Amino acid sequence: MWEIDYEKAASVWLEKDKDSVHMKEDALKDKIDEFIKAHNTCALAVASGDFVRCTPIEYNYVDGSFYLFSEGGLKFKALKNNKHVAFAIYEPYGGFHQLKSLQVMGLASMVEPFTDEYLKIMEHKRIPVEAMKKLPMPMNLIKIVPESYDLLDSDLKKDGYGNRQHLEV
Repeated sequence: MWEIDYEKAASVWLEKDKDSVHMKEDALKDKIDEFIKAHNTCALAVASGDFVRCTPIEYNYVDGSFYLFSEGGLKFKALKNNKHVAFAIYEPYGGFHQLKSLQVMGLASMVEPFTDEYLKIMEHKRIPVEAMKKLPMPMNLIKIVPESYDLLDSDLKKDGYGNRQHLEV
């Protein structure tokens, strides 16, 4: 009976990265920021124990953090116990020579409604305070502080870099 070598499969990109040409950190940060700002939706993955949830959700990128408004949902079941999250931002698949995506790992926290930080993000999204106050309960605001990024961009090869770039924050 066949069994996959999970460790070997998990290390594929780490092995490729050893021989890859890496961008300078500032240039990589700029490339990542550009990609983030060109999009507004991610697939947020959360987990706790055997419970796993992946939610497509709009984000706002402000001052180096990601903010996600949400009425609620099962993602909060996992967030209660595990603040470690991952999410992906990506372009539609167009073949191996057109790959463009960003994977982010970070720590989530909840922003208390109507605090200065909450109001700042409402203003960023142009949500009127009075409209939010009329809701049965204010929207939950998840803040994600990134810990690492994995940028996959086939076009980086044109500039002599590896198509996968990793950045620890």
